[in-house]
Amino acid sequence: MVAILVVSSIICILFVKFIYNLIFKGYQDQRDGRGYKESWYGKDPPPRSTEGEDTTIHPFKIEVDSNVIDDLKIRLKRTRFEEPVEDSKFHYGFNPNYLKNLLEYWEFQYDWRKQEEALNRLPNFKTRIEGISVHFVHVKPSLPEGSKHKVIPLMMIHGWPGSYVEFCKIIPLLTTPRPDHDFVFELVCPSIPGYGFSESPHRKGFNARAAARVFITLMDRLGHKKFYVQGGDWGSYISSLMARYYPPRISGLHVNMYFFMLRPWELFKGILIALFPFLVRKEEYHTIFPLKKKIAMLLRESGYFHMQVTKPDTLGCGMADSPAGAAAYLLEKFAASTGPEALDAENGNLTTKFTLDELLTNVMMYWVNNNFTAAARFYKENLRDVFSGRNEKAPVTVPSGVAVFPNEFLMLPKTMMSQQMKNIVSYSIMPRGGHFAALEEPQLLADDIFKFVAIVEPKG
Repeated sequence: MVAILVVSSIICILFVKFIYNLIFKGYQDQRDGRGYKESWYGKDPPPRSTEGEDTTIHPFKIEVDSNVIDDLKIRLKRTRFEEPVEDSKFHYGFNPNYLKNLLEYWEFQYDWRKQEEALNRLPNFKTRIEGISVHFVHVKPSLPEGSKHKVIPLMMIHGWPGSYVEFCKIIPLLTTPRPDHDFVFELVCPSIPGYGFSESPHRKGFNARAAARVFITLMDRLGHKKFYVQGGDWGSYISSLMARYYPPRISGLHVNMYFFMLRPWELFKGILIALFPFLVRKEEYHTIFPLKKKIAMLLRESGYFHMQVTKPDTLGCGMADSPAGAAAYLLEKFAASTGPEALDAENGNLTTKFTLDELLTNVMMYWVNNNFTAAARFYKENLRDVFSGRNEKAPVTVPSGVAVFPNEFLMLPKTMMSQQMKNIVSYSIMPRGGHFAALEEPQLLADDIFKFVAIVEPKG
């Protein structure tokens, strides 16, 4: 039975790729990533020469206009609800009854100015790259006088439906020296263009490869010719592309999600593991098997994906106008990330893993910047690259670390990753946690990053 399911899944994947190739038959792009030319995504025409481009880095302070907050409160007050069916909990999506409670907290208790003040305590900056203003947080460690700790640059990249605020709890854990390590991190946490306080691209084509290129440029401007990179969700994909196409620049890659198209050999390995589970550790086996359970979960949780890779602007029309709709759409994914038990909880188990302030501050990143649509477009812009498997032609050869959180949606046994990631030096099975690891389990993730870098860094 298991073998039948595996073979059926492979047939489905191959069928999807066949249909994709029919649709995009004429699409050809032979550019090598290392020579991938800069593009321009600004509203205004590009300057005639590089001398006319502003490359300065300047401090940025978050100051959301009071009119935006007042308008939000009015919209929250006017929200219409439809009653859920009896005992539906989160099986039908975000429960309207719980949404009422959430919006009441948002309107009367949530304090944006308090959150804004906290976010401004981080060193925020902006710089213009390829025509768009890129926001990032840049935190350097505070070292006591005489400290011999080596400072190592690390870029952490978020995904959807998250934002850079996912990293607020892990930043001090990574930038504070540890007595058992002789190094500490200098952190750069950018907002993907179209997310957070980064400007949205104004022209077609801004995909993960473009983001990788932009972030390489950002690190150039900060003076880092070689650095580590870490990511989850889209961040894992972008960071892996940085490692694939710019390996001399990347000291090591650490991910907490696996975001590659599987090739025939990897699928064959999957069949073998399904038939002979003893080939891998029990904990690794459960990253993808039992296959029936995994496929059911992915089908249940991936409806958003089809909408965003096809009609993101249609979806955005509703989300840009309704804070209630945006909150339900975004936070339903946070609920799903806590584990399958969320379906049977009246509140989706949201507050067992996160605080309401943490969740709503993440939603505010989309609301106050009015960039829900731009963030959703990132899926459409990446459709061709992801399904063509073009990026998988260049393997990841830099030292790589993988943190496996049990409630992560996309993860594989180490042996199935090894064709794409040729140099996995650390593969850690975590005791708990899910998709938003930096926010949910910052200590576990920080410890694993330290462990990985300690393996890679030369001793003495």
